[in-house]
Amino acid sequence: MMENIDIKEVEVPAYQSKDYKNGSNVRWCPGCGDHAILNCLQKAMAELHIPPHETVVVSGIGCSSRLPYYMNTYGFHSIHGRAPAIATGVKVANPQLSVWVVTGDGDSLAIGGNHFIHAIRRNIDLNIILFNNKIYGLTKGQYSPTSDRGFVSKTSPYGTVEDPFHPAELCLGARGTFFGRAIDVDMKSQTDLLVNAARHKGASVVEVLQNCVIFNDGIHKNITDRTWRAERTILLKQGEKMLFGTENNQGIVADGWRLKAVTIGEDGYTMEDVLVHDASCQDNTLHLKLATMGYVDNLPVALGVIRNVAAPTYDESYQKQLDTVRQKKGKKTFTEFLLSSPNVWEVK
Repeated sequence: MMENIDIKEVEVPAYQSKDYKNGSNVRWCPGCGDHAILNCLQKAMAELHIPPHETVVVSGIGCSSRLPYYMNTYGFHSIHGRAPAIATGVKVANPQLSVWVVTGDGDSLAIGGNHFIHAIRRNIDLNIILFNNKIYGLTKGQYSPTSDRGFVSKTSPYGTVEDPFHPAELCLGARGTFFGRAIDVDMKSQTDLLVNAARHKGASVVEVLQNCVIFNDGIHKNITDRTWRAERTILLKQGEKMLFGTENNQGIVADGWRLKAVTIGEDGYTMEDVLVHDASCQDNTLHLKLATMGYVDNLPVALGVIRNVAAPTYDESYQKQLDTVRQKKGKKTFTEFLLSSPNVWEVK
């Protein structure tokens, strides 16, 4: 007779951020915002408890794209703008892997623009981190697709005559299911955002406003400086009032079709008038307005999870389709597949 055996809960291995670091010397410039992003990513991975050997980091070209060299995970330093395409192949081939795409504003929004939007449109379960410093850093200071109109650089000595991309508009325009934003110097909020992005099923895009100390130093200072950060940014939290300010007494309200910043207790506005954030609303109209605050008006720049909705993912849908076809037609060898095709010719 078999004895009763006590079955204990299987404990999830406790990982620390150091488990995702390797011994490589980090070769970014001292003070570069990339250091903070790397640190936050490693902390987020530890919180997610996904083993390093089940994690893949794919990058393109640029300063940001050196990141896989500093990870104790699988990594792939690909070519300019093609990281989403390669990451798609990795995820579809092995859906169990946690796949991250590391890219910059020049890498993903210029030559990689189509790969970026189609990975989002397909809703592939990838975690895309977009480092946005509004400059080409690795190639020494040319203006990028996110540089502001009038920006003076080596390739625009008299100022650019172009309007920039806003990554949020591209993401939501491609029917994105997750978009969030962080600043490199707020490491706690950034780590929390990366964790939320990884837990989202589908393509998640996290824009990190990052500082390039050499070619574009202080580009985000108007919102990141501690002196006025609380007045010029708002950290959105699901189900909570949209409040900001040094004393947390300012809020975002609806003013017709527009959003408006008000002070609670002034001009007749009360806490009841302040909007409650709902990142899970399928309609992205309000999400787009929130994501573009501070770019098209004098409202605070929105940080945190701005959009997070459920939708079918490409990798799961593809696998289900594959399983259905195999059940109907059976699994064929490559030779059988070729010979059973209607497109067969005999060469004499």
